[in-house]
Amino acid sequence: MTVLIVGASGFLGAELVRRGQEAGRAVAATYRSRPGPAADVPWHRLDLRDDRSLTTVLDSVTPHVVINASSGGADWAATAEGGVRMARAASERGIRLIHVSSDAVFAGSEEPYGEQCRPAPVTLYGAAKAAAETAVRLLVEDSVVARTSLIIGDGRSEHERMVHDLASGARRGVLFTDDVRCPVHRIDLAAALWELACSSVTGVCHLAGEHAVTRYELGTLIAQRDGLDPSLLPAGRRSDDGPPGPLCVLLDSRETQKRLGTRLRGAREFLCGPATACR
Repeated sequence: MTVLIVGASGFLGAELVRRGQEAGRAVAATYRSRPGPAADVPWHRLDLRDDRSLTTVLDSVTPHVVINASSGGADWAATAEGGVRMARAASERGIRLIHVSSDAVFAGSEEPYGEQCRPAPVTLYGAAKAAAETAVRLLVEDSVVARTSLIIGDGRSEHERMVHDLASGARRGVLFTDDVRCPVHRIDLAAALWELACSSVTGVCHLAGEHAVTRYELGTLIAQRDGLDPSLLPAGRRSDDGPPGPLCVLLDSRETQKRLGTRLRGAREFLCGPATACR
């Protein structure tokens, strides 16, 4: 079984490739700007905004499964139309599709969002992700829409770099005390996505950590783990004229978790090293 990782040079995609190699699976990978560091993996340049680019890659790889972990941000052509293009191609070729989506498809609520909840985005990025989700669910019978939250790693994620930059004064900004998410570790997320790719599960799955934390609390945990002074982190409120976006998005992953062998740890667990005092 050949698995094509789309967006394999990115933060999550690189871990998906590493895990596939470690398990001895037949893995092919795509990049948009430059290949990732993984050796012994065939790399293919792919621009999801271009039909011909996608056709060329799929003809070359002939994958049985595609895990689409690409991230085009708020670029509608890449994130929305690219997702639709991938879904259409998967449907036409009978390819199983695991589409990685985001909690940004929701408007925010104090109540947790289950897999049955319908998207109601309030940002362009969320709308682009929701559009791609719709195409995947309508066009590809053998598909999974895997919604996740903030993805954390061992120091290299966007959120971790931001904490270091804010603490050092290299970046201006604040960490919101009223913006709540359920962060997940990329190792757990990649393992869960591989489980889904190799299973017969279809439909919407939620893959988020079990702990709900504010962005400021998340920053404090990262700072404590990395030996930084949390008091250096500036705090603020998104609701006080901050950038648009939902305030509280709690992905309820309990139903999906029942079907997985991988446990999706919470931030207070995976960010607490031996020298860290988590409360």
